[in-house]
Amino acid sequence: MQALTLLLLLLPAFAVAQPIKVEIQKTEKGFQLLRAGKPHFIKGAGGISFLDEAKEAGANSIRTWHYADKENLLDEAHRLGLTVCLGFWVRPERQGMNYDDEKAVKAQFDRFKEAVLKFKDHPALLCWAIGNEVDLNYKNTNVWNAIQDLAKMIHDLDPNHPTTTVIAGIKRDVVNEIKTKCPDIDFLGINVYGDIENVPQKVRDYGWEKPYFIGEWSSTGHWEVPKTKWNAPIEQSSTERARLARSRYANSIAKDSLQCVGGYVFIWGQKQERTPTWYGVFTEAKEKTEMVDVITQIWTGKKPANSAPKLVSFKIDGKVASDNITAKPNQTCLATFSAIDEDGDPLRPRWELLPESLDLKEGGDRESRPESISGLALSETRDSMTFRAPQQRGAYRLFLYVADGRGAVATQNIPFFVE
Repeated sequence: MQALTLLLLLLPAFAVAQPIKVEIQKTEKGFQLLRAGKPHFIKGAGGISFLDEAKEAGANSIRTWHYADKENLLDEAHRLGLTVCLGFWVRPERQGMNYDDEKAVKAQFDRFKEAVLKFKDHPALLCWAIGNEVDLNYKNTNVWNAIQDLAKMIHDLDPNHPTTTVIAGIKRDVVNEIKTKCPDIDFLGINVYGDIENVPQKVRDYGWEKPYFIGEWSSTGHWEVPKTKWNAPIEQSSTERARLARSRYANSIAKDSLQCVGGYVFIWGQKQERTPTWYGVFTEAKEKTEMVDVITQIWTGKKPANSAPKLVSFKIDGKVASDNITAKPNQTCLATFSAIDEDGDPLRPRWELLPESLDLKEGGDRESRPESISGLALSETRDSMTFRAPQQRGAYRLFLYVADGRGAVATQNIPFFVE
């Protein structure tokens, strides 16, 4: 008996814990996601880092895109009282998967079945996300047959957690495919950025009658913004991103709470995608941006103890990004900015010059970060920097980070072209 007791103590907590039932309840007016019989509207952080900060900001859930090596993550989420939308990376066509290849499809199915058996009873588990944006630029609709097979397998093995699949935006033909071929998908995930406020109406126009959630939201997508004459997308400042996030949440996720069961901010962390600052709500230096402040207010109704700086303006030689700034090789340029901090913290700028990224992928696939160009700064003040344009012809970006010295920062970059 003592040996058995010792063994139980040595096992991971979830190995002896009971699963917590999650279900979708249809109400007179719409839908609710219930966990242990209580409403669980998703206040989600999309990512696997900064979990303590997510909890402090008011999150109740996190989302992963792959299940591999997530056992410790599930334990940590459970310790913090966070649920996990656990992802299966259903290999998309753009990465070479052929959904007419029965052997490859079967091998993928078997891998995911093992994961279901491994994680299905973990108390942190919220739902199974079967695939992310498999519809992005795809042609072979047999992928939906594979997703249905996985969803049915999950229902057969796990009666306690619902299934979803997450699509790239929302299109009528994709919704029809899922409605027709995937009856075991319980609710739909939609990754959407600049178009988020149109989602509630599109869901209804396209005939989706089950609940849905926003699988990724925050910035305006790099494909949705104005571009320079040399086709460089113009990134919004962290202040502009935060301003838009507040209104977008109110006019989409919150507004449609009878059918929308919540959403996941993307990305709760940092990543290189077109630039190192486009999507992350934190920086590579682990500083929070104003996005974290806005999300905290949305989820908790409270202001954070320390507010991030706000950018008022940023220019090169008096011009903004949309002015299609050009320079001669080795030309002396002046970058100026204005920023404020509500807490009165002294602000300090950091500058970085990068060539425009050439490693461009789709669907959030991994991109390499361009290498910094050093040695071009000539002089700096509290609100400006004089620098030499690179000697080599091409597209570049000047990045500005305005830090408050207390772990918060404002960011923006300006693309320019050396002729």
